[in-house]
Amino acid sequence: MEEARDFPPGLKQANLKKSFKLGIRSLLTACSKEEFLKAFPTFDKAKQEYLYQLFIQVIASLHDNVEEEFESICYETKVGAALDTVEGLVEEKSLDVLSDDTANFVDVKQAVSRAKKDEISYLTNMLKMVVQHNQAMRVRVESLKKEKRDSSVTTDIIDKLNRNSNYAQPPKG
Repeated sequence: MEEARDFPPGLKQANLKKSFKLGIRSLLTACSKEEFLKAFPTFDKAKQEYLYQLFIQVIASLHDNVEEEFESICYETKVGAALDTVEGLVEEKSLDVLSDDTANFVDVKQAVSRAKKDEISYLTNMLKMVVQHNQAMRVRVESLKKEKRDSSVTTDIIDKLNRNSNYAQPPKG
């Protein structure tokens, strides 16, 4: 990682510190003055006020100590530098117009490849169906040709029988 810089903290680092301070403030000031005074009902008002002021000083001191400790831990572990680096990488990624397009190209390539394979499969199935249909049509044509030949032969035989039967009959008239 980079060395600690003297630049102002990045947005992520500033947000972390701001969130921590808001969280610690709400934790340390969760007790209202009324609730605090209820804890000491036997004391007179002056002593209650004195205890409350003491409580406020302790909370303020504790708040400062916790914040200092947090800052110290962030500095020792270089959290700020890490967050700044992350922020820079995120910004760099958002500025890289081709980063998302690369994934889109891969997706498009896969989609086109899948579509071509599907089309090849569809056309292969259609070709098989056409071949089967053609074979069925050939069989039908051959059957019709045979029926026509058989019909022609039958017609020839009937014609011959009719001619022969005409010879066998006496002439009309």
